[in-house]
Amino acid sequence: MVETGSIQLNTRGNADIQNLTEEIANLVSASELTNGTVTIFCPSATSALTTIEYESGCVSDLQRLFDEIIPQNTEYAHNAKWHDGNGHSHVRAALLGPSLTIPFVNKRLTLGTWQQVVFVDFDVRARSRELVLQIIGE
Repeated sequence: MVETGSIQLNTRGNADIQNLTEEIANLVSASELTNGTVTIFCPSATSALTTIEYESGCVSDLQRLFDEIIPQNTEYAHNAKWHDGNGHSHVRAALLGPSLTIPFVNKRLTLGTWQQVVFVDFDVRARSRELVLQIIGE
């Protein structure tokens, strides 16, 4: 069986990181499925999904890492073509990826104790985002 849902987000952009764990867990728990997988997908070229311990130090460290390895103030061919200043946003999002799949057992996500699902919006401005969730199982 497959159930499809969505999560609506308003972000600040510029590596805004939001914890989605509780909302995903609630959607899985409310589904008719007991065991299976949930895939979360962001249909966006400037945002991504990953897991991390969602606490201020780890969040800050992740944001700093992206500033160090993919700085905003470097020349990007994308910016030269489109003049929108978000070339770094596309590269950062591509590095993490647009989707995440998590198994669930007895309607509970199988995440580790300190592992939370986060959405990262790398774009250079605030955005409204809609994530697609597909819950597959029995």
